[in-house]
Amino acid sequence: MRYWDEHIECMDRSTLQEIQFKRLVETVKRVYTSVPYYRKKMQERGIIPEDIKSLDDLKKLPFTTKQDLRENYPYGLFAVPLSEIVRIHASSGTTGKPTVVGYTKHDIGIWSEVMARTLVAAGADKHSFVQIAYGYGLFTGGLGVHYGAERIGASVIPISSGNTRRQIQLMVDFGTTVLACTPSYALYLAETMEEMGIDKSQLKLKSGVFGAEPWSENMRKEIELKLNIKAYDIYGLSEIIGPGVSFECEYQCGMHINEDHFLPEIINPETGEVLGEGEYGELVFTTITKEGLPLIRYRTRDITTLHYDRCKCGRTLVRMEKVIGRTDDMIIIRGVNVFPSQIESVLLEMGEVEPHYQLIVDRVNNLDVLEVLVEVSERMFSDEVKKLEQLEKKITKAIEETLGISVKVRLVEPKTLERSEGKAKRVIDKRKI
Repeated sequence: MRYWDEHIECMDRSTLQEIQFKRLVETVKRVYTSVPYYRKKMQERGIIPEDIKSLDDLKKLPFTTKQDLRENYPYGLFAVPLSEIVRIHASSGTTGKPTVVGYTKHDIGIWSEVMARTLVAAGADKHSFVQIAYGYGLFTGGLGVHYGAERIGASVIPISSGNTRRQIQLMVDFGTTVLACTPSYALYLAETMEEMGIDKSQLKLKSGVFGAEPWSENMRKEIELKLNIKAYDIYGLSEIIGPGVSFECEYQCGMHINEDHFLPEIINPETGEVLGEGEYGELVFTTITKEGLPLIRYRTRDITTLHYDRCKCGRTLVRMEKVIGRTDDMIIIRGVNVFPSQIESVLLEMGEVEPHYQLIVDRVNNLDVLEVLVEVSERMFSDEVKKLEQLEKKITKAIEETLGISVKVRLVEPKTLERSEGKAKRVIDKRKI
C-alpha cells in the first residue's frame, strides 16, 4: 500500500476524533480572539468558545460563505498579523472581488504535507517526474502541487498551463511520469498529441492527478485510454488551502479527506441542517490547523456525500464521492436541477462523440430551453447526413431520459468548441432572470 503518513492516514476513528476536537477548540478560540468578524457572528448567536464541548457542537457555529470573504476583502478574516503571512493567493474573482487567502510558514508546511499524501496515493515517489500543467500565480493549483512534489523528493517540471505542443514535447524529452492538470486539459493534450503524430507509447506517463473542475467516470476512462495512465481525482479549493483537501487512492472509491486538517460536514443547502452519512448535500469545511485564514463551516457549494467505513486501501480517512455539481453551477430548467456532469456522462457513454460540449440555456416565450452543442468525431462527421441525424436523435433521447426534460441537441464539427487550458466553460446562460 502507498502511504505518505500511515500513522495519520490509517488512524482509528476515536483517536482521530480526539485530535479533531482538540484542534477545533483551539481554532474556535483563536478566531474568537483574533478575528472581529467571527467574534461578532458568534456573539450574535450567543456562542462563546467554551460552548464547544464535543465535535457535535460544530453545528452551533455560524457558516462562512464566499460573500463573507469578499465583504472582508482583502485581509479582514486573517487571524495573524500581516508580518506572519508569507504567501498570498487569490481566486480569479470573475464575479466581484477576488477571495484572498493568506498563508503562514506553518500553513505552507501543512499544504506541502497534504499534497505529499495526495501524490503518493497516486503512485508518485522520489523517482517520479511530475509535470505541473496547472496555472501558477495567484491560482493555488500550480504551487500547491509543486510543494507536495518537492516534499516527497520528486523531480518537478513547473511548466504551468498553456503552450500545449511544448508541454507534449517536454513530456517526451524529460520522461514525465506524473501529469497534474485539469481533466479537460488532459484531454486537450491527448488530442494535440494525435495531431502531432505522437503515440502514447512514446510517453513514460504512469498516472495523472486531475482536479479543479467536476469530471465524470466516463471522462476518466477516456483520459486513461488516450494517455495510457491511471487517472486520479483530487479535490481542493483555495479558501480551504488549495489542492490537497482530498485525494483518491488506487481503489478510486471516493476521495480521502485530510480530516486531521479539514473537518467536513454535509448540509441541506436550503435549510443548513446537517445530513447523515451517505446523504447528498452541500460540502462544508472547518479548517482546524490553519493559522493565516482559519475558516469556520465554510460552504463550498459543492454537492457530494461522505462515507466513513474503512477503505480497501487501509485508510480510515473519510471519503467524499466525486462532486456531482455545485449549488451555484447547477442550472434549474423548468424546475428541474441540471448538472453539466449528468450530460457529460451521457455523451461519453455514446462513444461516437468527442468529450467536448456546451450547454446553452435561454428563455423563449417565457419557457426555459436547453440546447446542447456536441462535437462529433472526425469519423462520424464525414458520414452521411442521415447517420448524423440518427445520432442527434439518439443523444437527444438519452439526455431527455436522464434529465426528464426536453432538450435540443445540435451536433457541431470537430474542434468547433473553444478549448480551455484551465477550467472548461460548459454553460452559457442567456436567460434574463
